[in-house]
Amino acid sequence: MKTILIKNAQIVNRGKIISGDIFIKNGFIEQIDNQIDRAANLELNCEGKYIIPGIIDDQVHFREPGLTYKADLYSEPRAAVAGGVTSFMEMPNTKPPTLTQQLLQEKYDRAAQVSLANYSFFMGTSNDNLEEVLKTNPKTVCGIKVFMGSSTGNMLVDAPNTLETLFSQVPMLIATHCEDEATIRANELIFKEKYSEDVPIEMHPHIRNAEACLKSSTLAVELAKKHDTRLHILHISTKDELDLFTNDIPLEQKRITAEVCVHHLWFNADDYARLGTKIKWNPAVKGKEHQQALLPALLDNRLDVVATDHAPHTLEEKQNKYFSAPSGGPSVQHSLNIMLEFYHKGLISLERIVEKMCHAPAICFQIDRRGFLDEGYWADIAIFDINTKWKVNKSNILYKCGWSPLEGQEFTGRVENTIVSGHLAYQNGQFFEDKKGERLMFKR
Repeated sequence: MKTILIKNAQIVNRGKIISGDIFIKNGFIEQIDNQIDRAANLELNCEGKYIIPGIIDDQVHFREPGLTYKADLYSEPRAAVAGGVTSFMEMPNTKPPTLTQQLLQEKYDRAAQVSLANYSFFMGTSNDNLEEVLKTNPKTVCGIKVFMGSSTGNMLVDAPNTLETLFSQVPMLIATHCEDEATIRANELIFKEKYSEDVPIEMHPHIRNAEACLKSSTLAVELAKKHDTRLHILHISTKDELDLFTNDIPLEQKRITAEVCVHHLWFNADDYARLGTKIKWNPAVKGKEHQQALLPALLDNRLDVVATDHAPHTLEEKQNKYFSAPSGGPSVQHSLNIMLEFYHKGLISLERIVEKMCHAPAICFQIDRRGFLDEGYWADIAIFDINTKWKVNKSNILYKCGWSPLEGQEFTGRVENTIVSGHLAYQNGQFFEDKKGERLMFKR
């Protein structure tokens, strides 16, 4: 029997902050009270510290199998846990892509061996693997991923009949990457003709522009409404798309939900001059007018979930010219820090951060007993000092790729302890890896 007693904490949960203690037994939260006096294997005095449910990141790319020179299912979950992320959902554009049930199972088997965080994996789609997709178990798999725009690892699904069939027949959540491929290709030709291979990175948001995002997202919403599909659109990056989403019903009742990523909240097109291809993502980081519309939409509940789209590449790869430099960057270790900066600026409360990074992913994906600090729930917990100042640098970056676009950035607030499924996995720079994370299950 393994027990942990957390004392004197500021507990952020379900829209409130209360002072109290938490008693954890055999992986679960057994008791939350003002004062708990019980013997435990481990006692953590958290006076002056904040406790939140472990963050659930619904979109990461951990690159295993096939691309493990830049990330893997051991390195990236460790980085996640150090940043207070206790559960992740990983994308299928690996090598080979996750397009069969066997390949999907192999990912789960590997994560069970090496992942310090809790895990789930999306089943991938192509223009011709519907039979495999329909075998996916909604109780044990987070969702189906549809790339309606090509990205790293081309899994583009663009055949109209395939999209129609997927949206009409898949009974579980479909998560989409929405960028219209024809619009992007036409824009690429225009800029290639003007600049040849030396397209400036500042042109990225003009090539993968707001029009491409809106056109694809609109199609996804139309298909979902037509077939009553449970649709979750990933990484919304434009003000233009926000009218597609509603905020007039509770999240539990929504059939169409949307995610925003921390890099679209943090960066804008002015940052290309300083950071170049380090902030080349798909969808692109766009102008200030788009960036400035996203946080208000998150706060008024048109956007439901905050995630990362953590997608590492080596620095050598990123330093190539525009067309050769891959899109994506690492961020799962620093997502809470970015949101805490918005908190320190008075732009969002701790309660709303927890709602959008912990509660909402659990609700959207119907995750079994996670995302909240409730008695009877899995003990996934992040403990942080809200006032500690520190700076991102090479020595404290835990990503396998070894770099971050946030290098040199000073943050206020730092995770000190992370508990994953009742196991103290991280404490002040030290990992405890004798127990791995658990597979996420879903109440569907």
